[in-house]
Amino acid sequence: MSLEATFFTSYWQWLLSCLIILMAQTIYVLFGFGLGLIAVGLMALFIDPVTNIIVLILFIALPAEIYVVYKSWRSISWKGIFILAGGVAVGTILGTLILKYGNPEIILTLLAFFLIFSGIIFLIAQSEMVIQWPSWCSPFIGILAGLLAGMFGTGGPPLIFYYQLSGLKKEAFRGHLMTLFLLMALVRYPSYALSGLITGPRIISAIYVFPVVILGIWLGNRIHIQISEMAFRKMINIGLIVIGMILIIKRLGIY
Repeated sequence: MSLEATFFTSYWQWLLSCLIILMAQTIYVLFGFGLGLIAVGLMALFIDPVTNIIVLILFIALPAEIYVVYKSWRSISWKGIFILAGGVAVGTILGTLILKYGNPEIILTLLAFFLIFSGIIFLIAQSEMVIQWPSWCSPFIGILAGLLAGMFGTGGPPLIFYYQLSGLKKEAFRGHLMTLFLLMALVRYPSYALSGLITGPRIISAIYVFPVVILGIWLGNRIHIQISEMAFRKMINIGLIVIGMILIIKRLGIY
């Protein structure tokens, strides 16, 4: 098997990428988030430029998102999804403007500490804390997610927090998140294509890692089915803390 048509420069680089993608895809299908955070963060240590990884992740996320949305179709509140999606669209535009003219790092730092604090409180409480969100909150959360997506390419944290406190069961939680990520991806595909980011080597590289993509979907879904609701919620709370810590580390320029 030749790697000449891919962006992988060696077999060890391809193999290490496969292992990282397997882990990240498993976590993504298990929880509904974490693919980009894990895969981009780790693969950027040995693959350059990072745009290769970002486009690759866009490709390999698609099968997982389609599968989970199909499996969770009946548990998804489509009205709520489209309200959030509208907010995300507006927020993405605003986030892009802030990225160009303002200081987005302050927002990222505040969000990081908020996520850590929230995750710790939820873990200490050890209860299924549920909030009946007012109707005006959905577009606001969507705008906040869009702001982060526009500024940093990561709009997941506000959505994770929102759905965690909404008291959704694990299948609905995962389904709602990945539906929004799928809608975002459908917008990114044409924009990436028009920008010349989708290239032959990146497409072929995605094909070369496709077997572990499918294995990660199977493994993540198998664990998702077996894990209890309480354990799932605790792991989501831990995930909030981890995301917050990673954001702070990135802010400090360590990672």
